[in-house]
Parts: sequence; C-alpha cells; structure tokens
Amino acid sequence: MFARRAAGGRPALPTLAGVTDGYRCGACGNRTRFDVTVTRRTRSFHHYSLGGELAVEEHEVLSEVVEAVACRWCGHGAAVEAVTLPGPPPAPAGRGPG
Repeated sequence: MFARRAAGGRPALPTLAGVTDGYRCGACGNRTRFDVTVTRRTRSFHHYSLGGELAVEEHEVLSEVVEAVACRWCGHGAAVEAVTLPGPPPAPAGRGPG
C-alpha cells in the first residue's frame, strides 16, 4: 500500500538522508506522530575482532516496504495518506556558497 517504488517498478532504496515524504491523518489532521510497520531486507558486512567484538562496517538496504501506517493520536489507519513534504527553498541565482 505504501511501498516506495523506483523506475521499472522495483522497490526504491530509501536512506534516512533522502526521506522527503511524510504522512497526514485525514481523520484528525495529525502530521507528526505515526506508528509505521516496515519490512526491510538488508545486507551488512560484519567484522569480528579477535576478541569476538562485532563491528558492522557496511549496511545496505536492499528493499523496504511500508506495511501499515496508523495515526498515533486517533489510532486511525485507514485515513492516513502519504504526502510530499516541501523541500528547502532554492538558492538565490548568481550566489555561490560561502
């Protein structure tokens, strides 16, 4: 229902830095608090020290599907809709960084 798709119908590979979508509850208007059930398929590089301590050095999300979203305020799940959040304003023309 809320699965993110890339070109060609494959699941998109979202990263936390790239999240621009949010949710809105049509029942109560909430835009900030939701219970989100997600299924992720990942690949990680596990590096164990000689002492047995684990360090995860690489982590890649192969696919991600949002199974359900419910409003934390009113508990409604059927009225929640995905919305696109506005991005940052464009930089003024002719001005470079810093």
